[in-house]
Amino acid sequence: MKITEVTAELYAKPYDTPISNGKYTYTASKNVVVRISTDDGLEGFGICGAGGIAATAQGDATIATVNDMRQALIGEDPRNVERIWDSLYQPKIFGRKGLTTRAISAIDIALWDIVAKSFECPLYQVLGGFTDEVRAYIAGGYYAEGKGVTELQDEMLGYVEQGANAVKMKVGAVPLREDEVRIRAVRDAIGPDIDLLVDANNAYVQADAVRMARILEEYDAFWFEEPVSPDNMRGSAATARSSTVPVAAGENEYTRWGFRELLETGAVDILNPDAMVLGGITEYRKVAALAAAYEIPIAPHGLQEIHIHLLAAFPMPLILEFYNPNVAGLNEVMFHEKLELTERGTVRLPQGPGLGMEVNWEGLREYLVA
Repeated sequence: MKITEVTAELYAKPYDTPISNGKYTYTASKNVVVRISTDDGLEGFGICGAGGIAATAQGDATIATVNDMRQALIGEDPRNVERIWDSLYQPKIFGRKGLTTRAISAIDIALWDIVAKSFECPLYQVLGGFTDEVRAYIAGGYYAEGKGVTELQDEMLGYVEQGANAVKMKVGAVPLREDEVRIRAVRDAIGPDIDLLVDANNAYVQADAVRMARILEEYDAFWFEEPVSPDNMRGSAATARSSTVPVAAGENEYTRWGFRELLETGAVDILNPDAMVLGGITEYRKVAALAAAYEIPIAPHGLQEIHIHLLAAFPMPLILEFYNPNVAGLNEVMFHEKLELTERGTVRLPQGPGLGMEVNWEGLREYLVA
């Protein structure tokens, strides 16, 4: 089996109203999609994100990187994922972290989609097959113009009515006491039996992160995600020591070496690796092995269509991030199949070969940017 073609395209579906977390504002749901074809008719796809104020420029740079790497891929056997990854990860040429590693991530995910399809098995079984059903939380609770406490409560209650027994909200864009009012309102709305996850998206300096961690104890938060800058691992560790609320992080970390540092510094109680960022599934496997060695649970960040397989494949799966169309609107049109919550707040693994999610290329066409 040989790779015959590699393409990359940027798609975007605008939000009706921009949404914001503690530090960043998004005007659209955007993804770079990599498509790899082989000489025996198999095709795989991979995704990496392109968000924020420079999303189009990020997408263009990612596409250019994939096109630059294309010649190293043509003629290769897609099943040689380790060899291909090693040939693409060249820190002296492309850098150690950033958009180029995200481009590698999308390529690698597409390769693994092909690998699993060649075995005619779901990806999670090819990777290890630890479980075939995972618990999920619905991620939302963004700030938006005209969205007050009542609207936030209604949103979170809607997720619970959808079947979720865990929900996530954002903090960090307003003063601590104003966010505490929002947290209290959500806890009052969803009641004591629904797990409440809180995400700062790197918004705080260490002192404020510690204050928020102590506030969250009162509201029985399931975790406090990304309290400080991803480069401030000591600050994350200090926050983790200051409270009984577990600190979760890792969505902005790259490669096994970055995650080794997170674990060695005690910066996290829960890992949130994102295969669309850190270097793809080949690298995610190594991160999962590190987490198992440290006995740290994994709750991957990012699109459920990709990460459900990775959460289910390895030991110590904690919970799946699940996006509704109000956050990941592009996904509503991107896939023919739809993942849905069960009445128990879980999601069953797709049983089709590969990722088990076929891309709706025709439906995506109107959202093509580059």
